[in-house]
Amino acid sequence: MNIILIILVFGVIVFFHEFGHFIVAKMNHITVTEFSIGMGPAIFSTKKKETKYSIRILPLGGYCLMAGEDGDEEAEDENAFGNKPLLARILVIAAGPIFNFILAFIFSIILIHFTGCDPAVITYVEEGSGADLAEIEEGDAILELNGNKIYNYRELLLARQIEDPKADMTFLMQRENGETYRTVVTPMPDEKGVYVLGVKGGYIPSEGIGMDIKYAGLELRYWVKATVTSLKLIFTGHVTGDDVMGPVGVGSQMNNIIEEVKAESSSTKEAVINVLLNMLNWCILLSVNLGIMNLLPIPALDGGRLLFLFIEAIRRRKIPQEKEALVNLVGFVILIGIMVVVFFNDIKNVFF
Repeated sequence: MNIILIILVFGVIVFFHEFGHFIVAKMNHITVTEFSIGMGPAIFSTKKKETKYSIRILPLGGYCLMAGEDGDEEAEDENAFGNKPLLARILVIAAGPIFNFILAFIFSIILIHFTGCDPAVITYVEEGSGADLAEIEEGDAILELNGNKIYNYRELLLARQIEDPKADMTFLMQRENGETYRTVVTPMPDEKGVYVLGVKGGYIPSEGIGMDIKYAGLELRYWVKATVTSLKLIFTGHVTGDDVMGPVGVGSQMNNIIEEVKAESSSTKEAVINVLLNMLNWCILLSVNLGIMNLLPIPALDGGRLLFLFIEAIRRRKIPQEKEALVNLVGFVILIGIMVVVFFNDIKNVFF
C-alpha cells in the first residue's frame, strides 16, 4: 500500500508537469505525437487523433513529444514545434514548471485548510535565553530576519540550519499592539551544548478561504526559498553526497513517515487522514523542487531549452538545429550520469 501511495505522488507531479507542456502545445495548435507518464516499455497505450497516450513501466519521469522537436518534420509540417512563433514555443516550454507551481499552490490551499499555517509569531520565550535577554515577548511577530522579510516561522528554522549557529541574529519585531522594534539575539548553549535562540513558534487553525489562499502563496514562497537555498548549499560544497537524495531516498523517507503516522494515529480513520495530509505535503515539496530544477539553464532540461529560445530572441534568428541538438545530447548524457550517481548513493544510504 505504501509503495502505491509513493508512486501516486510521483505520478501526480510528473503528470501535471507534462500536462502543462501538453495543454499549452494544443492551445497553440502544435502536434503532440506522444504524451507519456513513466519511462521504459509501455504497459498501456492508446491513440486519439495524432496523439499517442502511454503509461510506461518505470514510474519516474515522463514526456510530451511534439512534432518537429528533432527538426525532421519542421519543413513540411506547419504544426511542428519549431515552425511556431517564438513566444508560443517559450510558453510551451515554460508551462511544465509553471504547472508544477500551480499544483503546489492548489495543494497548499487544501493542506492549510485542514492543518493550519505557521505565521512568524513567537509562541514561547525561554527564560534567561538570548531571546529573553533581547526583550522578545510571546505574541511578538517577526517582520525581518537579518534584513530579509519573513512570513513563516519555518523561515527562522531554515536560517538557523544554514547559518553559523553561534552568530548573532538581527530581528525586526512587532508587538501585538502594533509597535515595532529592532533587536539582536545572541544564541546561547542549552543543556546539550546546542546553541539556540530560546523561542518557539506554532501552527494556528485556518480562519477561512481568504487565509487559506494567503498562506498558500506564502507556503509556495517558503518552499521556493528552501529549494533555492538547498541548491546554493550543494553548488558551494556545504553539503556532502550523503545529504543529496534521489527518488529512492525520497521514497524511503516517505515510507518512514507513513509508518510513523500510522503508529501515532489512534484509529484507522485518523491514520488515513494523516497519511493523506502528509502525502499532500510531499506533493507540494516535490512539485516545487521539480519546477525549480527544470528551470535551471542546463541542456536537456526546460531551463536549457528556454535559454536557447531567449538567445534566439536576442539574435533574432534560430540557433542551428544540429548545434542545439548536440548541446542537448551532451547535457542529457551528463544528466543521466548524475542520476546514476544519485541512484547508487540512494541505494547505499537506504540499504547499507
